Amino acid sequence: MSTTTEDLDLAREGDEDAFSRLVGPLHRDLHAHCYRMLGSAHDADDALQDALVRAWRGLPGFSGRGTLRSWLYTVATRTCLDAVAARGRRALPVDLGPSSAHAVLGDRPLDDVAWLGPYPDQPGLAYEQRESVELAFVAALQHLPGNQRAALLLFEVLGFAAAEIAAMMGTSTASVNSALQRARKLLADRVPDQTQQRTLRSLDDSRVRGIVSGYTAALEAGDADQLVALLTEDVTWSMPPLPRWYRGRTAVMDFARRVPLGSCGSWRHLEVHANGQPAVAAYLRAQEGQAVFTPWSINVLTLRGDRIAEVTSFVGAHHFAAFGLPPHLA
Repeated sequence: MSTTTEDLDLAREGDEDAFSRLVGPLHRDLHAHCYRMLGSAHDADDALQDALVRAWRGLPGFSGRGTLRSWLYTVATRTCLDAVAARGRRALPVDLGPSSAHAVLGDRPLDDVAWLGPYPDQPGLAYEQRESVELAFVAALQHLPGNQRAALLLFEVLGFAAAEIAAMMGTSTASVNSALQRARKLLADRVPDQTQQRTLRSLDDSRVRGIVSGYTAALEAGDADQLVALLTEDVTWSMPPLPRWYRGRTAVMDFARRVPLGSCGSWRHLEVHANGQPAVAAYLRAQEGQAVFTPWSINVLTLRGDRIAEVTSFVGAHHFAAFGLPPHLA
């Protein structure tokens, strides 16, 4: 009898350690699936915890005819669908209205919007898995109804067959195929042809590091010329939960000169990786004389060629814990 079978028998009898051994190898991938479904690392934490409680309680009813992987993804997907139905989709500022031509000072957070959040890269993720957590892809998924979102992820990302997905979701294969067709059509209009993984592969690591270090150096030095040299002509900059966003070098640099380079204070940065993309954690010292720099935002950079095409600054100290970042910098 295999170790998995032994652990399954023990878990059915109430052995929590055996259950942990069963789900442990899938925990990271299940968490990523919940993030893709829900657009929030925090929601993914909650959904996966709920799903594992449901799986633990439902384990005696697991027949073993299908794989444990399929069954766990069924439980996780249904848990996420319940969350989607209760909360709706997550958004970025670009979803709420047109860009602003000039810097808006005193922009205030919109707390009644469920905002998309960043996702810390996990070690050992395959190329395809990094593609499937890229910001543009996850943001586009949020525009799909829950059933289409689930069908697309289960088929395109996780490799389940349409008939398997139909059984997992309690529907017909024809319904799954129809949902896949509609989902692909919507995503084709919202996801760039070239993924960030392909862009990053076209650049050597030293060039990517140079772009990131150039971005952080420009902000820390207050150097507008150094910053603008890194940007594409049609660059965008958004800062959820702030509703205003900017498109094009002129608007972005008006914002940059008047806000992060002009009126915020002093910056320090740590390089991180989020959503399969280069990113930096920004720490702010708002006033001279303050002893430390405090967490401000996780800035995810989207590249096109060797330039920055999008800066998405996820504002809020609450994002930092998931990245294992320090609570302040000296």
